[in-house]
Amino acid sequence: MSLQLMLRACFFITLVLACPIFSRPWISPVSAQARKELRVGVAGVPATLEPSAALEGAVPLITRQVFDTLVTFREGSTDVEPALATRWAISKDGLTWTFWLREGVKFHDGAALTAGEVAASFSRGLKLDPAAAQTPWAMLLRGAPGVIKEVRASDSRTVHIVLLQPYAPLLTALAHPALSIARSASPLEGVVRLVGTGPYRVVDASPGRMALEAVPGHWGGPPRTERIVFLEVGTDEHAEAEMDARALDVWFPAGVPRRGDHALSVPGLRVGYLAFQTEKEPFARKPLRQAVAAALDPAVLAVTLERAAVPLQSFLPPGVWARREGGPVLGGTREQVRSLLLQGRWPKGATPAMLASAEPSVVNVPKLAEAIGIMLGAADIPVRVQLQPADAVRAAHQTGAHEIALAEAAVIGGDPHLLLFPLSTSEGARPGALARNFSFYRNPRLDDVLIRASQLSSRVERARLYQRAQALLADDMPWIPIYVRLVWGVTRPEVRNLRLHPTGLHRLNTVTLEPGS
Repeated sequence: MSLQLMLRACFFITLVLACPIFSRPWISPVSAQARKELRVGVAGVPATLEPSAALEGAVPLITRQVFDTLVTFREGSTDVEPALATRWAISKDGLTWTFWLREGVKFHDGAALTAGEVAASFSRGLKLDPAAAQTPWAMLLRGAPGVIKEVRASDSRTVHIVLLQPYAPLLTALAHPALSIARSASPLEGVVRLVGTGPYRVVDASPGRMALEAVPGHWGGPPRTERIVFLEVGTDEHAEAEMDARALDVWFPAGVPRRGDHALSVPGLRVGYLAFQTEKEPFARKPLRQAVAAALDPAVLAVTLERAAVPLQSFLPPGVWARREGGPVLGGTREQVRSLLLQGRWPKGATPAMLASAEPSVVNVPKLAEAIGIMLGAADIPVRVQLQPADAVRAAHQTGAHEIALAEAAVIGGDPHLLLFPLSTSEGARPGALARNFSFYRNPRLDDVLIRASQLSSRVERARLYQRAQALLADDMPWIPIYVRLVWGVTRPEVRNLRLHPTGLHRLNTVTLEPGS
């Protein structure tokens, strides 16, 4: 039996038996017909909502229901469409973005949305600690305050965002909940309250629980559900018990849910990839990098990844705009692999180490690394799998001490720039704490394409440049996409119209409960 068939067989005969641990629900179970609220389980329900701190997890998910942004993500994609701003334009020098606001929008406290309120909201975000490099604003805007020089209002409906340098990814970043428009309302008990213009407002918050109520007259139309209650749910067992007791309608797990019935998934934004150290032999040779890609069978990868992720055949995940849909990156014939190995002249006796994390994750990285090692060995590409603690792996990545490494990165904010640029350009190939190009690959042609794509205002032209960049990467193969993690949701049978978004920032105002399902 071939290696591929053995791996597939192992997957299909493995059965995981799990017994849910039932706990007493903290909300009494009531039929969907008797209530008009949606109960959503998440990990990490906040005590208060602070949009500027919302990067991943429950905080930005809840923030997206309560606050609006100038533009918003399209359904199923990281491309954008109008939200609080109905249209926008950019100056010829790329330094001033002008947004015209929607009329008649009000905050939850009754105050009108004005350009002055938008400018004040951005001022709050720009005052974040510049040393906090991992804040959402810093990650989306190249630091804090990053590329933004100022935000000002020229009249009640017109906002100008002035940049220090051209930065086209700004438009996509503005759809992220971290850049939501928030108004500082009258303080309660000395605590400043932030109110939004979203389809829901916060009406109650206590440890492990936050309740939202639909806002009449929202500009996007009335929400289908009158009330949403977010509840702290940390484990599979807890979620299953609450759903079986009808105390929970939807659960958004951080990883793969144990329960398969009524589970939904979409490819997300977190990508796993193989980074070659292109400054070292043998992977300084392009044909040998191409041989590795050709030797990896997507069907075997799919079996190994199980339900955590799916093989990725492009340099961008499916939900990211400007993704290239050309020929597959992974997989080839044995003849193609042999030909590439002959062209590259694999050094006699070379057995490079493949570095990977030994620590648990959503994706079983040690198992994946072992499967990749076996596939490469079967194709006469001998590698040694080297599992190390995450800190040691990170240090090796940043200093270039590896030969080939299994790594993971995310398309933060959903713009192609925020993945392709740091992983592929000379700027990210400098050894040290800021290194992101773990291939230490330098290609002036690719640098030029990706820099221009980050500066042009035309979305169409940017997409064309990103297509070209992905074609260059597919030819040179400094790094190989391996998988994209799945984003999961689990529902009760009566839940309707839940549409998962690749960002994990799902809009819940269309969800309904249909009794009797």
